[in-house]
Amino acid sequence: MRIALVSMPWQLLDVPSLALGILHGRVRDTRPQDGVTEFHEGLAWAEFLLERSGGGITPFAYTDVAEEGLPHGLGDWVFSGALYGDPDWRRDRLEAYAAEQGIGIGHVLAMRAHADAFVASCTERILAAAPDVVGFTTTFMQNVPSLAVARRIKEARPGVLTVMGGANCDGPMGEALHRNHGFVDFVVRGEGELAFPALLDHIDRGTDPAEVNGVCWRDGPRAVANPQAEAVVPPRSIPAPDFDQWRRALDTSAVRPYVEPKLVLESARGCWWGEKHQCTFCGLNGSYMEFRSKSPDQVWEEVAGLVERHRILDIIMVDNIIDMEYFKRLLPRFAESGWDLRVHYEVKSNLKKSQVELLADAGVLHIQPGIESLGSRALQIMDKGVSGGRNVRLLRDSQTHGLTVSWNYLYGFPGESDADYLDVLGQVSALVHLQPPGGASRIALERFSPYFERPELGMDRRSPSVVYGHVYDLPESELEDLVYLFDTPERGIAGPVEEWLHEAVRYWQAAHPVSRLEIAAEAPEELVLRDRRCGWPARDHRLDGWQALAYRLLDQGRTLKALGAELHARGRPIPGDRLGDWAADLYARGLVFKDGDTYVALATEGGPVRVGAADGALAAEPV
Repeated sequence: MRIALVSMPWQLLDVPSLALGILHGRVRDTRPQDGVTEFHEGLAWAEFLLERSGGGITPFAYTDVAEEGLPHGLGDWVFSGALYGDPDWRRDRLEAYAAEQGIGIGHVLAMRAHADAFVASCTERILAAAPDVVGFTTTFMQNVPSLAVARRIKEARPGVLTVMGGANCDGPMGEALHRNHGFVDFVVRGEGELAFPALLDHIDRGTDPAEVNGVCWRDGPRAVANPQAEAVVPPRSIPAPDFDQWRRALDTSAVRPYVEPKLVLESARGCWWGEKHQCTFCGLNGSYMEFRSKSPDQVWEEVAGLVERHRILDIIMVDNIIDMEYFKRLLPRFAESGWDLRVHYEVKSNLKKSQVELLADAGVLHIQPGIESLGSRALQIMDKGVSGGRNVRLLRDSQTHGLTVSWNYLYGFPGESDADYLDVLGQVSALVHLQPPGGASRIALERFSPYFERPELGMDRRSPSVVYGHVYDLPESELEDLVYLFDTPERGIAGPVEEWLHEAVRYWQAAHPVSRLEIAAEAPEELVLRDRRCGWPARDHRLDGWQALAYRLLDQGRTLKALGAELHARGRPIPGDRLGDWAADLYARGLVFKDGDTYVALATEGGPVRVGAADGALAAEPV
C-alpha cells in the first residue's frame, strides 16, 4: 500500500513531528512492503503565507500563533472557514471574543484569507502521491486543519481512506471526532504504535478492524468505537523516529533561514510522580499515566544515531518527567561524548544540587521543572510534593550552573486564599537575580486532570471553553466529548492580590537581566556576597566566623532549630535569640528566602555572564 502521513499546522517549524517519525519507523519495521510519504504541512503553510503575502506574513507570525494561540482557539479558527466552506465563518464571534480578551488578531485574520487556497494546494499535493491511506496526526490546534484537508481528500477521491490519531483523539475525544465527521474513515484512540499497523493489515485484507484496540470505524452507517487498550505500549515497540523526509523538506524550504532546527526525541512516557500523586490541574498524560522508559543504552543509541545522521546538536526530549535512573546511566554518557549537546528535559523540581550540576555537564541546558508556584500551601493543593523553598533552591542552583529554566506561576486553585500568596509576593524583590516565570496564569480546566475527573475537588461546574464556539459547528453536547479545555467559575485569588501577582512577575522579568546576588569570595571563616540586584543598594555583604558557616548550611534550607542543632554539632553553639536576630537581618537584606519556618540562602555560586548586569540599574520600583 501507499501511505501518506501528514502533520498539519501548527507543528512548530524548528522541530520535526515526532508522531510522524515514530509511525514511519513502525510501518517500516512491520510492513516493509508499504511505501510511506510524509507531508510536513506546517513548513508548507509557513512558505505559502510568506509567498502569498509578499513577505508580509513571516514565519515569526506563524510561530506566534503556534505558541500562543491555543488558549484562544486561534490556529483552529484560521482553518475553520476552509472546513465549513465559508471564508467569513464566525469571524464576528472571534472579533467579539478578541475585543473582550484584549488580544490582537490582525495576523490571524490575514492568515484566514489564504487558508482555503492552502487546503486546496495541500490536498492536491497529497493526492499526487496516489495514497491508499492518508493518516493525520493531531495535537492541540491540528484538529481543524486536518479535518479540512481530510474532507477535501474524500470529496476529490472517495476511495482514499482517511485516518486520524494523536493526543486529540484520546478517550471520548476520538470517538466524537469520528462520529461527527463522516469523511474520517478511522480514528486511532490512544497510543498508535501497535494499533496503526494492525489497522493497516485489516485495510490490506479488506476486513473490519473489530478487534483492534482503540480504533473507531464504520459498520455501514454505524460508527463503532473499539475499547482502548488497557495495556500501554512497551518501550521496545517504540522505534527511533525517522526524520529523513522532514530534513529534506526543511533544507529545501523557504522557511529554512528563519529557523534553527532541533531534534525531538522521547525516552519515556507517562509520569512516575503522577502514578502516585497526579497534579490536580494536569491532564497532559491523557489515558495513560503508567510510567515506562527506554533503557539508557537504547536512548543513547537513538541520540547518537540521529545526531550523527543530521548533524544537529539541539535536542528536545518530550518526556513529561525524566527517569531518575538516567542520572546514573544516561547523563554521564552525554557528558563523556565530547559533543556540544544542548538538551531540553522536563524534570521534577526537587533535584539535588549535584543533579543540577550533572545536567549542566551533560549538556541539558534547558529544563522545565514544573515549579508552578513558590508558595508551599498552593503547591500542597496542587499535590506537587515539593515546597516553595525547594523550588527556590532549584532556581538558585540552576542559575549557578547556567541552566535555563522554563516555568509559569499558576494560580486559581480551589481552596487557595490571599494569605497563600502575600508572603511570597513580599519577597519577589529579593528573587530578581533568579530566573523569573514566563508569566502568571489562572489554571485552565483540562480533560483527564483530577479537577476534571473528580468534580468534588472544587470544579464541579464546567462547560466546553468558549473559544470552541468560534471554531466548530457542533452542539455543546458533542463539544463536551470532543474538546480538551473547559470553562469553570474562577476559584482562588482575585482582585488586588491577583493584580499584585501579575505586577510582581512583570517586575521580576524586567529586573532579572540586570540583577545578580552571588558569592564573590569564600574562605573557611568568611563569605562575601556581592549584591547587584535591581532595587537594592549595590553593596558587598561580609559574613565572618559562625555566620559564614551558618549561611552555607542554609544552602539546603533549614529551620532555625535545625540550623542551631547543626551548628552545635559542629562546635559552634549559638543562642537561639541571637540566631533568630541574625536570620531576621538576613531576611531584611533579602539574602534568604523564608518559607514558613524554613530559611533558604539566595546567593548563587557565580553563574552565566549577563552583559550590563554587574552594576546595572533599572528604572523600576520594587513591588
